[in-house]
Parts: sequence; C-alpha cells; structure tokens
Amino acid sequence: MAAAIDGARSLAHLEEMGRTIWQAHANAALDDDGAQELAERLAERRKGLVATVKPVGAVLKRISIFPLKRMQRSPDRIAARERRRLLAYSGPLPPALAARFTPAQVAVLRIIRDVVAEAGTCALCLDAIAARAGVCRRTAQAALRLAEGDGLVSITLRPRTGRTNDTNVVRIISREWQAWNRHTPRRSALPGGVVVPDVPTIGCKANPPTDSVFILKGKRPFTRSQKSAEGQGSPQVAGAEGRGDETERAETVRRAMAGLFGR
Repeated sequence: MAAAIDGARSLAHLEEMGRTIWQAHANAALDDDGAQELAERLAERRKGLVATVKPVGAVLKRISIFPLKRMQRSPDRIAARERRRLLAYSGPLPPALAARFTPAQVAVLRIIRDVVAEAGTCALCLDAIAARAGVCRRTAQAALRLAEGDGLVSITLRPRTGRTNDTNVVRIISREWQAWNRHTPRRSALPGGVVVPDVPTIGCKANPPTDSVFILKGKRPFTRSQKSAEGQGSPQVAGAEGRGDETERAETVRRAMAGLFGR
C-alpha cells in the first residue's frame, strides 16, 4: 500500500486509496498505527501532486473595446450620508409607496422625481443619480429596477451599435405618485445640484399690533398718543392736567381690576 501511494499519479487515485485505507481499518485489517502511517504518507503525496498540477487552458479575460469603469466613491462619506437622509425623509413618495423601499432607494427616487418635474423625463446616467442621492451605483440601479417592477416608473433603453449605449430614459407612470407630486410645495436647489425641499418660514403672517386701549364699562380712557398731543397743545397747564389724567386712568384701571377679580 505504501508503494502504491508513492507511485500514484493523480489526486483521484489518492482519494480512492484513502477510502481503501480507512475501510481496511474499519474491517480490522489494519491497526491504528498502520492506518495513521499510511494516511500521513498519503497526505504528503497529495501535497506533492497539488504543486505540480497546472490548469488546463488559459483564463478568459474580459473582451471589450471600452475601458473599464472606475469604482465610484464619495469624497466625503459623512456629507453623502446626511444628503441621503435629507432626501429620503423629505417626502418624495406617498407613505404607502415609500414603505416598499429603503431610505437610500427613496433618496434615488427623489432625484428621479426632481429631474422629471423639471424636464418631463430623467435621462441622467446612473453615476450622476447615485452621486446626487449620496448612494453607490448598485443601489441606484436596484432602486430603479424595484420601482419599475412596482409600476412606478418606465425605463426606456437606448442602445447604440458599436458605441457606448446612451443613458436610459425614466418616466413616472404611477398616477398616485403623479398626484402626490402635483400637491407638493415648490422645490429649491442647493449648490452642487442637490435639490432639497424649501424650509417653511415661521412668523410670515403680518399680525397688527395689540391695541393698548382699555374699554371698560363703556369708557375709553386716554391713550398715550392723545396724552402727548394734549400735553403739546397746552404747555402751560401740562403738569396739572397731566397729573389729573394719570389719576383718572389709575382709578379707572383699579375699578376694572376690582370688577374682574371680585375685590
């Protein structure tokens, strides 16, 4: 058996002899020491044969007249993540439709929606869509395929013989999504081609100032403007009349407060 292992010329022959050794050990034809010695010899012979085995034929290479595409990577991953989340949570889809996609895929559909709103169709390449959405090229491709499968968009291929294929044309065909887009607010663009929703301002409604005149029990006390006008019209008695007006107003306010609080 040892001579047969040393003279083996193929891995298949060694495998067959290995099965024979352990079957003989199971039938008590070989003791433990003999089976272990033959197994070690067989393992050494296998290592020698593996080192001499050469692959049959040549390895096929990619045959194309076009250069290889470079791997797309964001120069700032933190900014890309923040942009992706901002786009995903801005509400580009109805909630029932957005629940079918991941946040990264929703960000891709947001870019599609903005371009379609401006030009009617989206003819951007996958790399441009992915860069604007803050995702990789594969994620953008998967999002478009899922959206096409759910009937949200239609994708028109534009192949060109002998040249690089033209970009696909994406159109929104979902009536629910179209209705949602018609009722969304106006959009504004940030530098770098990133489109984000407008942030509503606070306090834009013009409210009139509060009237400081008290109307109590049918009486209308003097306002500050009336007091200043009267003081300017009669400077000789401004001090006495001013003190009288203040006393009257103080009494009116005191009575009003006493009526309100029951005192």
